[in-house]
Amino acid sequence: MPDIELYPAQRDELQIIENLMQFYLYDFSEWLPLKLAEHGFFSIQPKDDYWRHPATQPFLIRVDGELAGFVTVDNETHIDGAEFNIGYFFVTRRLRGQGVAQFVVSALLSQIPGRWQIFHIDANLPAQCFWTRLIPQLAGGAFTLSHRVVDGYPCTFYSLRSPVSIA
Repeated sequence: MPDIELYPAQRDELQIIENLMQFYLYDFSEWLPLKLAEHGFFSIQPKDDYWRHPATQPFLIRVDGELAGFVTVDNETHIDGAEFNIGYFFVTRRLRGQGVAQFVVSALLSQIPGRWQIFHIDANLPAQCFWTRLIPQLAGGAFTLSHRVVDGYPCTFYSLRSPVSIA
């Protein structure tokens, strides 16, 4: 198992997340009609308001000391009673399938107690496989599953209470 570190991003590290967002959007362009702008990058609106929001908690992920991705926690929920939401979640392709994402989710849920909403767009089959396997493991069966359309895209929502631990 690699040495995985999840730590809160500091204000001067938010540009790192904005940079990594290009790779996040590149991955999502497989499932959403995202297009490159003429300058060769995905057009991203600055997320200053998102970063400044008191409920937004950005984290960076390092594996064996190397930058490996990011995750954000926010309160942009669609499920009644949910307090926390995984807003953005990105792990570099080279490090996927090595337990990094599972470690990150488990760490977040154990560090931030409360009612969580986790969702994915249904077209994202890798996410669907990941969450379908992980959520029952994390929640020990104590979760709810629902389906909703968000911004025109069918999504699967999980709702669970933390803290949790992987059995």
